[in-house]
Amino acid sequence: MTKIKATNITWHEGHVSRDEREGLLKQKGVTIWFTGLSGSGKSTFAYTAEHALVQRGHLAYVLDGDNIRHGLNKNLGFSAEDREENIRRIGEVAKLFADTGVITMTSFISPYVKDRDIVRKLHEAASLPFVEIFVDTPIAVCEERDPKGLYKKARAGEIKGFTGIDDPYEAPPKPELTISAEKTTPQEGALAVIEYLESKGLLPTLAE
Repeated sequence: MTKIKATNITWHEGHVSRDEREGLLKQKGVTIWFTGLSGSGKSTFAYTAEHALVQRGHLAYVLDGDNIRHGLNKNLGFSAEDREENIRRIGEVAKLFADTGVITMTSFISPYVKDRDIVRKLHEAASLPFVEIFVDTPIAVCEERDPKGLYKKARAGEIKGFTGIDDPYEAPPKPELTISAEKTTPQEGALAVIEYLESKGLLPTLAE
């Protein structure tokens, strides 16, 4: 766990409660964490769910792995240490978004169970719901899809430490949901996310 280096700092409580913010938005803040191999369909599922939720009048936002590395985490590479810091930072950002009442979706390979568990515990400590979704698309399908041409480069030895090729991916042992781009359309995946949120009381049903 990363230690706080700054001294002489104090947590400052605001005057607006989480319940007030959620009441304003008519929804519960939650982090929905999509994890899976590169090319598995994480971003497609997340952005489709975001669109479906906004169409229904809910505030949702996707924190995408590549996008975050263009800004907040542009100083990080893909070593195990940098991957850990990448996930730590985005876990903290996702927690802040969820605390505002936003339905927050993240699309990160996040290959290590330990790192994802740290983010889950971070949310649990803040009494915020955390939904882990395993995008369980077989690597053969991911390689066939290969939207960024990364598997081809990894197989050619042009990329080292590539998840699924020469670096491990640790599947979630007990994800809240499992979907696959091999068997599920983006629209079906979005519906599964919405139905899960409704079943847990995190999102009102259309009849409410």
